[in-house]
Amino acid sequence: MNKKKEILILGFALFSMFFGAGNLLFPPSVGLAVGEEWFQAGLGFFLTGIGLPLLGILAFTKVGSLDEFANKVSNKFNVFYSTILILVIGPLFAIPRTGSTTFEMGVLPLFPNSNPTIIAVITSLIFFGITLFLVLNESSITDILGKFLTPVILLILSLITILGITGDLGTPVASTIDGNPLSFGFISGYQTMDALASVLFGVIIIRGLEGKGITDKNEQKSFLSNAGFIAAIGLGFIYLSLIYLGAQISSITGLTTAQTTLTLAQMTLGNVGKVAFGVCVAAACLTTSVGLVALASEWFSKLTKISYTKMAIGISIFSGVLSVAGLDYIISLSVPVLVILYPITIVLILLNIFEIKNHITFKVVVAVTLAISIAEALKINLDFIPLAKAGFPWIVPAILAFIGSSFIKFEKISLKKTI
Repeated sequence: MNKKKEILILGFALFSMFFGAGNLLFPPSVGLAVGEEWFQAGLGFFLTGIGLPLLGILAFTKVGSLDEFANKVSNKFNVFYSTILILVIGPLFAIPRTGSTTFEMGVLPLFPNSNPTIIAVITSLIFFGITLFLVLNESSITDILGKFLTPVILLILSLITILGITGDLGTPVASTIDGNPLSFGFISGYQTMDALASVLFGVIIIRGLEGKGITDKNEQKSFLSNAGFIAAIGLGFIYLSLIYLGAQISSITGLTTAQTTLTLAQMTLGNVGKVAFGVCVAAACLTTSVGLVALASEWFSKLTKISYTKMAIGISIFSGVLSVAGLDYIISLSVPVLVILYPITIVLILLNIFEIKNHITFKVVVAVTLAISIAEALKINLDFIPLAKAGFPWIVPAILAFIGSSFIKFEKISLKKTI
């Protein structure tokens, strides 16, 4: 086996798995919001957009399966956590977002003078109709589209970046956000949902390595860390470029999330380039939608005993209805859920990476993190907690919970009946 070649292939595979429409939509909006402070926000976005997903996959070299990821908290919690995870990256947010993105970036620019609501409904019907057909027929067209579209979008992005940097898009203005740009970028990175998806991608990557005879944990870690570096370079290029370009047009107000990216495409490539880019992104959304509907249908079919076909139909209809509400509305709904789910995922990733054996530590750290995250999502004032004003109220309590619980040993006591 040529190790360097295999690492390169795995690196490209990792990049392709994480690369989606969300990776294109949110970085420019971050740059637009923070303006002059784009670099600090970019560092925060890197941590959640690149660092956490790679750590998530690395954690799977330790646990090996989704069934073991949160199992040390309890079996029931693991099922509950996995279900919420799949709901979030499935029918609640990520799947409807693919439909909304398709409408706002790929279809609406083609019909600028039409009734947007009618076009949104028609787009949703067609998009999720095609999604359902491909899911039920297990067509390989999504793999073909994915392999073709990724290099095309990267080429267009490279053109946008080069023309944007060498051209005169504008000058960054003062930030419009309240608070620290680093924490703003960090929390904005939640919207990529890549760290959540990495928990599921880890299963695929580890199985792939085992299929090639790579079963040693240390060797798997070596492959993943090197391949992760390759994927990080690609994602880092995209994020840094788009955040910087978004900052250059920060003087423009009133842009939606999708309009920000399209505005960059139009200012650098013209109307034709904007439409071409939108159509490519819309097609990429289709491949994502098919994969997520299939994943969610399989999970909930196993959980509820409802047939895979019926579950796929239900998820497609639900996602189609929600997608009509619009991209920014879906994003606003997802924020409080992600504020709760991301910290829990982060502590689970770290506990698994460091191979913490004490079940009490898992239970206490997750419980404390969950309580603080729920309070933050409910807008309860937590400013008395260190780092709360920076946007991370859960970090210090989680560390204290880890230290305190580490001294508690869980021992099973067996009682022998004597006669």
